[in-house]
Amino acid sequence: MTQSPPAGFDLADMTWPPPPYQSPVPPVTGVDGVRRFDGVTYATTPGFRPRLLDVQLPAGEGPFPAVVWIHGGGWLDGDRRYPPPTVPAALLHGAVLGAGLALVSIDYRHSLEAPFPAQLHDVKAAIRYVRHFAGTLGVDPERIAVWGESAGGHLAALAGLVGPGSTDGAALEGAHGVASGDTGVLAVVDWYGVSDLPALADHPMPAMPGGAEFPDPYEALLGGTEAERPALARAASPVTYADGSNPPPPFLLVHGTRDGLVPYSQSESLARALEGAGGAVTLRPVDGADHIFLGSPDIEGIVAESVAFLAGHLGTKA
Repeated sequence: MTQSPPAGFDLADMTWPPPPYQSPVPPVTGVDGVRRFDGVTYATTPGFRPRLLDVQLPAGEGPFPAVVWIHGGGWLDGDRRYPPPTVPAALLHGAVLGAGLALVSIDYRHSLEAPFPAQLHDVKAAIRYVRHFAGTLGVDPERIAVWGESAGGHLAALAGLVGPGSTDGAALEGAHGVASGDTGVLAVVDWYGVSDLPALADHPMPAMPGGAEFPDPYEALLGGTEAERPALARAASPVTYADGSNPPPPFLLVHGTRDGLVPYSQSESLARALEGAGGAVTLRPVDGADHIFLGSPDIEGIVAESVAFLAGHLGTKA
């Protein structure tokens, strides 16, 4: 007995080999009116886990400007679904959606899966995917920004600075997933991200709780030999690309002044480089706060300022 194909199935859409990504399936709409595309495969590479993203859309009619959220975790860890423990997901997601923005949360390859620039390739692939399927996803392809924390802040800064006109721009774009397309963004929010890796060469790593062993995040990110690492560190540093060759979008840098993992001076260095390149940059110190804003009494205010910055540059009101 021959069975009919499932609804929406079209043999004309089938190709072999299949493309290195999947088309979005219809979203699920919650009782709050928020539409969600969960676990969408935006890129695949044989031998690696699929790279996934989630999209949340505010209630109402789109298309909506989109914010691509990039998680932290020392490039070794982390998950698109979870902000840092100091920032409740409900607070972060609610603030973005409440401002009339779509939220695109992405995973990327960790550094022990593949060294840099694999992580940047994945961020770029996610942006290309969102633009390619903008009509299906309900987002405005012309209004996309990036926001990251810690390792994700580093990648957000690179996504804003690396483009066709920058040094090694083509190599850093990658060709994963949707292989070509514009990856430019209108704004960047970078929470306590690394910007100048060579300057951190002698910075001591904080001890892990309970004496747990943890790979050196910088060695794992860069790969290569010890002799090759200084050049690799420069190639992975956002300050390298803040040279005016690729005009930077507006940046908001938010960083705790007592950050023991990524020193506040890292954001100061990036702010100086952006100003020298003619970029618009706001450096916001969080007085007395450690990494992930530990010690700050105003997480809600930090989130609100970040969302307002993004909404302003994407053309909505927070």
